[in-house]
Amino acid sequence: MKRKMEISELIFKIVAYTLLIIFALMCLYPMIYVLAGTFSSSDAILDNKLVLWPVVGTAAEGYKFGFTGDAFKWAFNYNMFWVSYANTLFVTFFGTVWSLVYSILGAYALSKKRLLGRHGFNFFLVFTMWFSAGIVPQFLNYRTTGTIFASLVGADSWSGIDLKWLIVIAMGMNAQNIILLRNAFEGVPSEIEEAARIDGATEMQILFNVYIPMSKATIATVALFFGISRWNGYFWAYKVTGEANQSYSWPVQVLIRDIIEKETNITGKYDKDQTHDFADPGMAQSVLYAFIVLAIIPILVIYPFIQKYFAKGVNMGGVKE
Repeated sequence: MKRKMEISELIFKIVAYTLLIIFALMCLYPMIYVLAGTFSSSDAILDNKLVLWPVVGTAAEGYKFGFTGDAFKWAFNYNMFWVSYANTLFVTFFGTVWSLVYSILGAYALSKKRLLGRHGFNFFLVFTMWFSAGIVPQFLNYRTTGTIFASLVGADSWSGIDLKWLIVIAMGMNAQNIILLRNAFEGVPSEIEEAARIDGATEMQILFNVYIPMSKATIATVALFFGISRWNGYFWAYKVTGEANQSYSWPVQVLIRDIIEKETNITGKYDKDQTHDFADPGMAQSVLYAFIVLAIIPILVIYPFIQKYFAKGVNMGGVKE
């Protein structure tokens, strides 16, 4: 027999669903706006005629609903965008692999009670999540690391090396992800490890044949976190490559930021001495929307395959019994 819903419960559900729908629309609207802007004319964007759907036309002719592919045509013919896109793929792939390798090794060591000074190492790892040295010391650390790399390859300064490798290696640390992996490794039954040792397995064999296969969900989740942070990250990449004047090493997010600052009115820093050959700020914004759409496609393609591991991985690595 179906239970009759009380008035208070009905009111709560109505309010909850209403708020959830509003929140979902707030999250969805920016994406709708970007898609609409991609297919709108530059004049419509400049005159703020864009709301929910693509708008084409001019102020003299009038504006109407319609589509134009000028932004995508411009984007596909812009070589610098594809160079930056390749840089982003490079940084994301190698950065994720690098970060996963040493995060797994570090988490495995920290999960072992026999590790000398284990509590101290764990404390200092968590301490970095509470306090940080600040932006300036962090930048100086990156620059010093770049100088060391330059000396190893015989370059005069850090601007003489390919800074994509500096972004990959020097910016790969994330304490939260190491803690997630450590907790997942601590959840592996010790009896399985003892059985492997009795069979003569080495430390690396235990890690790769026991711990990693039994923690696939958490590893996939951490890989997703690393990949998205590398794909979307622009601040430190912009500071490092900008300081060294290496525009050819820019990830696509840095290129988008540079166009926003120099060739649109979004930040109020419109530069008349344009460097990207846009006809006007409206065209720059329309092309930027096309860049954004093209930039999120890989994440949209990969995420569905990793989503099934997401909740399980966070639960395994985030909860410690």
